[in-house]
Amino acid sequence: MTMSVPERKSGSEGKEEESEDESEILEESPCGRWQKRKEQVSQGNVPGVESASLAMDTEEGVEVVWNEVLFSDKKVFKAQEEKIKEMFENLMQVEHPNIVKFHKYWLDMKESQARVIFITEYMSSGSLKQFLKKTKKNHKTMNVKAWKRWCTQILSALSYLHSCDPPIIHGNLTCDTIFIQHNGLIKIGSVFPDASVHGKARQHRDEQRNLHFFAPEYGSDEDDYAIDIFSFGICALEMAVLEIQANGDIAVSKEAIITAGQSLEDPPMREFTQSCLRHEAKLRPTAHDLLFHRVLFEVHSLKLLAAHCLINNQYLLPENCVEEKTKSFDPNAVMAEIKHEDRQGVQLKYSHVSPLELDKFLEDVKNGIYPLMNFASSRLHPVPRALSLSQEQVETVKTPTPEPQETETRKVVQMHCNLESNEEGTKTHLSLFLKMDDKLHRQLSCDILPTDTSKDLASELVHYAFINEEDSEKVAVFLEDAISRHRVKALASGSTQ
Repeated sequence: MTMSVPERKSGSEGKEEESEDESEILEESPCGRWQKRKEQVSQGNVPGVESASLAMDTEEGVEVVWNEVLFSDKKVFKAQEEKIKEMFENLMQVEHPNIVKFHKYWLDMKESQARVIFITEYMSSGSLKQFLKKTKKNHKTMNVKAWKRWCTQILSALSYLHSCDPPIIHGNLTCDTIFIQHNGLIKIGSVFPDASVHGKARQHRDEQRNLHFFAPEYGSDEDDYAIDIFSFGICALEMAVLEIQANGDIAVSKEAIITAGQSLEDPPMREFTQSCLRHEAKLRPTAHDLLFHRVLFEVHSLKLLAAHCLINNQYLLPENCVEEKTKSFDPNAVMAEIKHEDRQGVQLKYSHVSPLELDKFLEDVKNGIYPLMNFASSRLHPVPRALSLSQEQVETVKTPTPEPQETETRKVVQMHCNLESNEEGTKTHLSLFLKMDDKLHRQLSCDILPTDTSKDLASELVHYAFINEEDSEKVAVFLEDAISRHRVKALASGSTQ
């Protein structure tokens, strides 16, 4: 990726002119939501991109990255157009708090060339590589707790990708493609199967300074998720030592990696990184297994478990329920007490918990800083098949092109259900109210008969409510429970009369 560095002018006048020049709007998306600016960014989060510029999301009021993939041969582009569309549609389905978000894409056809333009999340705080350089420059060492938290977040993202059915291999994990935000949230760059777009795998290994991140078997027919584990091992090692010395060479040697590994004073940490860097791919642990390694594994606190439970069921709770609940508590009231027979007990009061700290903790959990992985079994996440296929495999699989249809991507954050029976008791009117994450609402109402089963009704209503697949099961369970409770209440009311 080439970056044009604008010439800086001296004085405040030069800075103002430069700022105005970089914020100039060069292009708009067809829908008008995203506006491309002149300022180019070097994020490295999506390999295979010729140009990456800063852009503005006019709906959300945040900065994003405007990425472009160019095709000089329009015939080649036309031959792969349907495959490209399918691939980018699939990319939009990858969603994890520790993976850079892929927002939207569109195709732009011109006389001379064709472009694929897509919008990704902008990581304004920079890459992990930049952070490590700053830390070393200030003569500081890496905090072990921060190292563990970062490793857990990266492994959480890799475990998600590798547990998809079929597995998704990232293939370009380096300290340049891992990003850190000001609140400590780690995100790995978006998965971008550029082999399916350009017809050949991009040689990431051409960059000599990042050569050591790639496993020995990288690029062969035998590479699988283990190449990501090797790359993660190098990242974990660099995070611990801040930099693996290249001894004047552009590329980092195997000897330098071994020396860096041996410099780790903590034996479990040393064993952790070495297990990821084993030469034989089959001997390397999985991302899920690494989350249970003694270096990272810890029994989650009740506070963290409760926070995840609250976040996962937030759609069942009124808005601002935590804030309203904490206001009603007496600060001097005892919420828990630990009693000892041989000494004075310990009382925990509501005044010991700061509402502001609680809000920040809940926000951090929601953002993915504290993933809950240790008690979750490794489960398969069904994803579109084309996302995980290689170029050769895609050519051998013939998939009928589906009719274009709109897909709901918004999430349900709150739901209400109201059921009222008519006087004769022959039917019940149901109203379902859904509040979406974009603060818009969806409402559905219908009549249900006593002969209709709760489960079938719930499934049918969810189908007509047009919600995303992730929320459908939650809404269905909520509806089924509401209908069943209404019928039990009506039956009890009738029997008492």
